[in-house]
Amino acid sequence: MSDFQVAAVFSDHCVLQRNKNIKVFGYSRDSLEVSVSLEDSKGKLLRSNKALSFDGRWEVTLEALDAQTDLTMKVQAADNLITFTDIAIGEVWLAGGQSNMEFELQNCSEGPAELELKEDPKVRFYYTNKIGWMDQAFYEAEKNTCWQTWESEWKKAWSAVGYFYAKQLAADLGVTVGVIGCNWGGTSASAWMAPSYLEKDQELKTYLTEYEEAEKGKSLEEQCAEYDAYVKENDIWQEKCAKIYSENPNTQWNDVIKVLGPCPWPGPKNCKNPYRPCGLYQTMLQRIIPYSIKGVIWYQGESDDHKPAYYYKLFTNMIDNWRVDWKDNSLPFVFVQLPEHRYIQDKDYKNWSVIREAQQKVAQTVKNAYMVVAADLGQYNDIHPKAKKVLGQRMEAAALYQVYNKGSQEKALAPVFTDAISKDGKLILNFDFADQGFVYREDKKELQEMIEMEKIQGNEVSADFTAFEIASNDRVFYNADFELKGNQIILSCPKVKNPLYARYAWYNYGPVSIFTKAGLPLPPFRSNPRDSEEVKEHAEIQQVMTVNSK
Repeated sequence: MSDFQVAAVFSDHCVLQRNKNIKVFGYSRDSLEVSVSLEDSKGKLLRSNKALSFDGRWEVTLEALDAQTDLTMKVQAADNLITFTDIAIGEVWLAGGQSNMEFELQNCSEGPAELELKEDPKVRFYYTNKIGWMDQAFYEAEKNTCWQTWESEWKKAWSAVGYFYAKQLAADLGVTVGVIGCNWGGTSASAWMAPSYLEKDQELKTYLTEYEEAEKGKSLEEQCAEYDAYVKENDIWQEKCAKIYSENPNTQWNDVIKVLGPCPWPGPKNCKNPYRPCGLYQTMLQRIIPYSIKGVIWYQGESDDHKPAYYYKLFTNMIDNWRVDWKDNSLPFVFVQLPEHRYIQDKDYKNWSVIREAQQKVAQTVKNAYMVVAADLGQYNDIHPKAKKVLGQRMEAAALYQVYNKGSQEKALAPVFTDAISKDGKLILNFDFADQGFVYREDKKELQEMIEMEKIQGNEVSADFTAFEIASNDRVFYNADFELKGNQIILSCPKVKNPLYARYAWYNYGPVSIFTKAGLPLPPFRSNPRDSEEVKEHAEIQQVMTVNSK
């Protein structure tokens, strides 16, 4: 590293957050005075400030500006002068999470048509350096990262969800929207947190201790060599796997394992594995903090399905961690509730149901955390739904209403179960944000897929299946008939004389049939979280998302 650097997240075409103090930062020897200025297209000075570097870093704060484009930033320290052009002041959102946020525009259903558009959608992207270990190669690769415009050939590799979110936001607000991609397929939320936020809770600390136990007695060099050997082995395995699927796309995972042996992914638990707790927090997130942002869009949870009971604490601690780091305790988080998913040969462990419940609880208990329901947007036998446009637009509708006080409540807020009243042998369910009532959409396709998956497990889906279940004091659930009545849903079942508890869509994958008139699905729920046993099993993630490096 040289004596003076501007953080890689600053480059030509970068988007700076409007109406918020702008943080410009980098790395240098100590006690170096750094000055930063912003000029308009005519060379008029808009903002300037200076600061001394300390502890290997420097940070200069510029006063907030309204939305505008075609600015120039100059950063000077001693004899170093660095100039960035075509800078926009607009809205900046960080796109975080795992592979469904990482999923590229070129690979989504709507991507090919979108990439043919000639008109600039006023969206720009920056991807953090996707390397999980900070060696010399890391720093060399980071130098090549930069903000990309619609003219860039790399737009095909932008986050599809992030793109559709930003495109709609730019249209609704009339400003340039910048997206900072900070995501990695297959990652636990623990990978994006500081150690102190895992260490303070005994259950969350298990994320750390599992790696610490695996690393015992191994030197740094031995761990790195072990991981490098795994990478070679995994590359060969994945190439063979891809060939099998190219020859027969309907091949089942179990058959692949029989031919190739166990999948090596995600590799040894050691210091170089990017999936390690706190690893990407260091190598990706901290490389862009404290870049001024409006908020975070987040799509993650799949890789924490082995500890679903911990997810509420994990996610809330991560949100707190990020807000502290950005010195913004009201930083908005717009996040996706996991959609329906299950691989054809897996049991229904209902662990995704528990994660969805935890996500709902986050939305109800953490300020400025807004959940977007995606129950109807899952894809059969694939953890990566190919269609991303509707989800991106739903996230934007939520942000537009909740963060910007624009748009409509009906498009932004899915119904939320509030309480259940037992009366005359029926259970009356009440909901918030359902003033216009509910509509029923028959979902024959997902019902048939559910029937097929259960048949493989030796189970039968009852003919009276409705996605609603009720139970009395014995907590034995039976399929329930339902009646839609305004913002209420009334459940009944001849087998349950005194119903007390209810569940809806309490499965990893199955029919989604209840919607608001605005088209938002009713989120899966249960009326009493303590009713079911703790989930102790989970299906292995069977597909690994890989993307082109930027």
